[in-house]
Amino acid sequence: MDQNQNPGQNHSMSGRRPPELSPSTVRKIVIGIVAAVIIIFLGSTSFYTVQEQERAAILTFGKYTGESSAGLHFKWPYPIQQTVTVPAELTQRIHIGYRQEGNQVTPVDDEAMMITGDENIVSADAVVQWKISNIHNYLYNISDPEQFLRNAASSSIRAVIGSEKLDYAITDGKTVIQDKVREKLIELQTKYNTGIQIIDIKFQDIEPPSGQVAEAFREVTNAREEKNTKINNAAKYENDRIPKARGEAQALLENAEGEKKSRILNAEGDVAKFNAIFGEYKNNPNVTQSRLVLETLEKILPNAKIFITNSNSDTVNYLPLNELLRSSGSSSTTTPPAADAPQGGNSQ
Repeated sequence: MDQNQNPGQNHSMSGRRPPELSPSTVRKIVIGIVAAVIIIFLGSTSFYTVQEQERAAILTFGKYTGESSAGLHFKWPYPIQQTVTVPAELTQRIHIGYRQEGNQVTPVDDEAMMITGDENIVSADAVVQWKISNIHNYLYNISDPEQFLRNAASSSIRAVIGSEKLDYAITDGKTVIQDKVREKLIELQTKYNTGIQIIDIKFQDIEPPSGQVAEAFREVTNAREEKNTKINNAAKYENDRIPKARGEAQALLENAEGEKKSRILNAEGDVAKFNAIFGEYKNNPNVTQSRLVLETLEKILPNAKIFITNSNSDTVNYLPLNELLRSSGSSSTTTPPAADAPQGGNSQ
């Protein structure tokens, strides 16, 4: 309360005069207020929170002395210590050749247009994925990390595409160019100790400027893709037919081998049979000859009746073997007639 306030006005408002404070009391109140403000200030600057995808650099009298991870931490109050928080655990992206805000894409021709090794103009759009790997280098070695990274990426892309032909860059060489740009970009970050880790770089488009030239190159690209498709189909057909042909060839070989072994075994059996017959023939040529004639007749005339006669007499003696066999099959007790049986001689 203002001690110089007019007592008359005070008296008219409250109806009575407030008690006056002594100078020592006022001094204590002021000191208490100042102490409370200092305590609140020191408390608010001594504790800090780091979010999950962040890390904080700790500066002691302006000098980098350490860092802290996610969570609630204590430090000496300002100005002894202060912290600088950076999104070190977050994977970030920058766009080369265009800018994207939500679903809206804005081309940046100054970044996208470049010259190939065969002096053609090409438009290249890319996305660079990166994160902070070293907080100290990130904060102190480069003044504008994002702009430095953008310039480095654009320079790397121009250097690589500037050494390649347009036809190769817009068709088969996209993946190779990506790998070369990534290596060159990593090399620049290492050279200047930026504290930036390059995760990947992906080209969105590598194509000539719009117009008739773009349409012509698009037809070339389509033709190359059609060529590759036909080559892949031919390779698929080859991979399908060759194993089948090899299987069929192997089956033919195995069948031939089986037929060969079968014929060899049959021939060996025939030889063994012939040798056995020949041995019997040498022992008794007449009997063997007659048996062979009879067996041959049975084969060529299976339904013929066989008659055995004696050619030494004028009378034809008949031995009904067929009837005897049939009668012996129906009754084992019946004795066949023995009349007119041959008394010896050659049988034919």
